[in-house]
Amino acid sequence: MSLLDRQELAKRLANGENITPQSIVDEFKLILKDVIEEASNAEITEYLGYDKHHTSDNTNYRNGYNTKTLKTNYGEILVDIPRDRDGTFNPKLVKKREVVLNGTDDLVISLYAKGMSVRDIKSHLEQLYGFELSEQTISNMAEKILDKAKEWQNRPLDRIYPFVIIDATILKVRIDGNVKNIATYIMLGVKLDGSKEILGMWISKDCEQSVYWLDIFNEIKNRGVDDILIISTDNLSGISKAINSSFPNTQILLLAATSA
Repeated sequence: MSLLDRQELAKRLANGENITPQSIVDEFKLILKDVIEEASNAEITEYLGYDKHHTSDNTNYRNGYNTKTLKTNYGEILVDIPRDRDGTFNPKLVKKREVVLNGTDDLVISLYAKGMSVRDIKSHLEQLYGFELSEQTISNMAEKILDKAKEWQNRPLDRIYPFVIIDATILKVRIDGNVKNIATYIMLGVKLDGSKEILGMWISKDCEQSVYWLDIFNEIKNRGVDDILIISTDNLSGISKAINSSFPNTQILLLAATSA
């Protein structure tokens, strides 16, 4: 693609074509569904006393799932909540008659942001559950969620993205025992077929410089990205230098000038 072609595409995309906030919302809803279902399965494992694919002398056992509609800050989602034969299992994260996720959306989504350790995830889950689950169950749940998060974070990406936008959203993140509002950078890509996907989410650090961004761009290169035609971003400290180093042919659209 020639420079003129890139500039024309940049002009059209800058006018709002092909990018909608709904793209991010849709992916957030998938993350919420994944985490809620993983957590609910860990809950019933503790309740019954044995893992899903193990056997037990217990007369009570897993009995499929109930699909329920749950209202979140990002819209309605369908979640499959496990049930037991006796009907005595009462989920804690999403209770039986609960239809609204009570203000924990951001805590759940932040579990998928790059930079979260098992310890961080355990701290988040303790915030969500309080003392309703054992420490061992919280640990097991954290490891399973981290495995799913890593699978999502490391999934292969397309070779070419015509357009990528980098934006920050504020998520509630539990750090050092306290829940804080932390900027989390979201990289949203438009694919060649016009569909969109979140390439990744990264928790903000106090010193975002070119090295910070270079690590991020090298990460997506290692996941298969060879070329990005246009990147739209705020004038974040060090980001232009990192883009020019990792993707020298990429056109940069600065959305706003901010102090470094």
